[in-house]
Amino acid sequence: ELHCTCSLSITFSVKTAATTTKTRRMKFFSLAVSVATLSVGSCTAFVTPFGTTLKTSTSLHMSSGPTSSSDRRSFVSKTGTTAAAAAAAATFPVVAEPAPADAAASKMWKQVALPFAETLYDINFDSPTHGYLVGARGTFAETSDGGATWEPRSFSNLDAEEEVTYRFQVVSFKDGEGWVLGKPTLLLHTKDDGKSWERIPLSPKLPGEPVTILATGPSMAEMTTSSGAVYTTENAGRNWKAQVKETIDATLNRISSSGVSGASYYSGSIINQKRDDNGSWLAVSSRGNFFLTWEPGQDFWIPHNRGTPRRIQSMGFVEDDIKKGVWMTLNGGKLLVSPPGTSLTEETTDFKEADIKTGGYGITDVAWRSNNEVWAVGGSNTMYVSFDGGKTFSFDKSANSIPGNLYNVRFFKEFGNAGWALGSNGLLLKYVG
Repeated sequence: ELHCTCSLSITFSVKTAATTTKTRRMKFFSLAVSVATLSVGSCTAFVTPFGTTLKTSTSLHMSSGPTSSSDRRSFVSKTGTTAAAAAAAATFPVVAEPAPADAAASKMWKQVALPFAETLYDINFDSPTHGYLVGARGTFAETSDGGATWEPRSFSNLDAEEEVTYRFQVVSFKDGEGWVLGKPTLLLHTKDDGKSWERIPLSPKLPGEPVTILATGPSMAEMTTSSGAVYTTENAGRNWKAQVKETIDATLNRISSSGVSGASYYSGSIINQKRDDNGSWLAVSSRGNFFLTWEPGQDFWIPHNRGTPRRIQSMGFVEDDIKKGVWMTLNGGKLLVSPPGTSLTEETTDFKEADIKTGGYGITDVAWRSNNEVWAVGGSNTMYVSFDGGKTFSFDKSANSIPGNLYNVRFFKEFGNAGWALGSNGLLLKYVG
């Protein structure tokens, strides 16, 4: 049981750019932070309940004002290019140059111009027109026209050197309530569509680093950590309740004799956490030598053999539903898909290799637009499309002439099945069909 009691007073002061200026973005800063008390008791990871009690007072005053003559975005873009590349490499696998484009390849995505060139990590919408985009070096942008244009947001009085230390990796919205998760560890929450934000303190004894956050309802969210903890809150982050009762280490020690290949090399952390629409989770060991699944109601993660000598590069759910199967990409550009109804309660999973000609170049993400239409993205901005449910893929040349790498592809079924692909160098692609 993990208890944290915090009394935190934070005051933010914000200036927005004049309506004629479209190149500023909001940056968080704290004019005054007064920590009155901080008392953290003993904690044991994964034991229900995990409780955090705190008092937070945040005021955010919005006012119109002229922009500074110094363009901080320009400064950030010119400094830290090497740091951005290193951060992207740490978050996503390194992939090689693209295979030659097929002369008959499709072109079903269109690049959206952005006023910055940082690596993009996540995108989310809370309506068909309103959404947010986050990325490296404090990148935080907003759209009010369905993603046709994006306005950078900046919180004033935060100098550029401090800003570049933040890497916003996850953004999630539901019905006007949103969460942003960044590194160094920073959790932000809004109840008014992003007009004001509250910083949510997290215990230093939290098992692992927070890696995902998902808005699930009014004052409700679900968070996971790099150690495999799954927490939920029903009061905007004041208290968190653990959903997994046994650590991954304990589970592996208990079942190690049953033959999960690579379990003895487990380093204590997982990567590539993915959630399906019904709350099931999928993760890969940090070494890529086995994967794990967890479904609501289970006491522990179930480890699975990867069934191949190649290391796992990325994984996810077929149509965001664990019952429809999972997909797996391997080093060397391989893509495997399990058939519908595959049991994930066993250590070994049945996978079928897809016919995708990558020339050995890596695939970083896969997404189902429909039961039949499937998209895969990878290094050097390669894109592939399948129209038979992921059995065979053909090359799409939408981003073939653009330098960089694609890391994320998403479709928002609740908003007209709008599709987006995110990558390095500020690359944002919109699906146009």
